[in-house]
Amino acid sequence: MSISRRGLMGTGAGLATCGAWAALDGKAAEAKPDKTDFSYTIDTVYKVSPIGRIHNKKGKPVTLEIFDKYIPALHRLEYCSHVVVVWWFHKNDTPERRKIMKVHPRGNRNNPLTGVFATHSPVRPNLIAITTCKVLSVKGGIVTIDRIDAFDDTPILDLKSAGSRRKPTST
Repeated sequence: MSISRRGLMGTGAGLATCGAWAALDGKAAEAKPDKTDFSYTIDTVYKVSPIGRIHNKKGKPVTLEIFDKYIPALHRLEYCSHVVVVWWFHKNDTPERRKIMKVHPRGNRNNPLTGVFATHSPVRPNLIAITTCKVLSVKGGIVTIDRIDAFDDTPILDLKSAGSRRKPTST
């Protein structure tokens, strides 16, 4: 059975892979109603777990080490020109810093106080950071990228393809 991109979109089962569309085993995933209660309050807590860690040492290539159980999720990432790395500001994770709602952008007191949601400040209520990086290579569980503004050993929460799709090269 084959299914078109339009067919996938119509069922809500579209799967993006660096701009390419695919179906699971040639069949569209069946949409099943979910009876989960999605209500939340200010006290709702979500659990996230790292999928890997960033290696960012001066003078060495920047790499993303993906934990073994998540390596299958890297399949075809090498065809993506860029990847969005979602990571945790782990060195700022204190209750006091999570309460800071306004900062002087870039730490410059000459800049007016500004809400953290209007800045790139590393202090915020949820310490989630994102950086779009150029993919240089993917080998096993190691993704080599051009650069990232994260410390060495920073936890990675997720990767999302970005940019254009590169054609496979024959070797």
